[in-house]
Amino acid sequence: MLIRQEIPADIEAIHAVHLAAFAKHSVPVVEAKLVDELRADGDLIGALSIVAERDGKVVGHVCCSPSRLGSDEKSTVGLGPLGVLPEHHATGVGSALVHAVLGAADALGYGAVVLLGDPNYYSRFGFVLAERHGITPPVADWAPHFQVRTLRAYTPELQGEFRYSPAFDRL
Repeated sequence: MLIRQEIPADIEAIHAVHLAAFAKHSVPVVEAKLVDELRADGDLIGALSIVAERDGKVVGHVCCSPSRLGSDEKSTVGLGPLGVLPEHHATGVGSALVHAVLGAADALGYGAVVLLGDPNYYSRFGFVLAERHGITPPVADWAPHFQVRTLRAYTPELQGEFRYSPAFDRL
């Protein structure tokens, strides 16, 4: 498996990955549209838009976008979506993508990565419920699934209400 940054030739494959990955979970599938809109808005952080490739085929994708935490607009990013083709589930693709994007975000100097997802899955990567760090979700009902992974540049002052990039609000 090769883990690398997305390139323009990957755009259609990335869209297809998210359509397939979430086909059973959301009707309609909003994750593929979300990635397209983040890209169109200029909010897909290139160094944090990462694909997994097997035998020359894109089989997974993860991305991060700019966010705001309280009044800070530079220290955190929102992770998501993370998608893996169903036939590659439980083969390590998702884990490799999460490790890669966290390492890249840390290397770029971000203080935290925030996401909405299953705590049973994301806790293995060091994510904890965001409320432990004084971070509140944009929608109160998200709290049981709203998580943060602190990175080396994290400081306790990074707290408050979290806001994703505008594309999330248009879903």
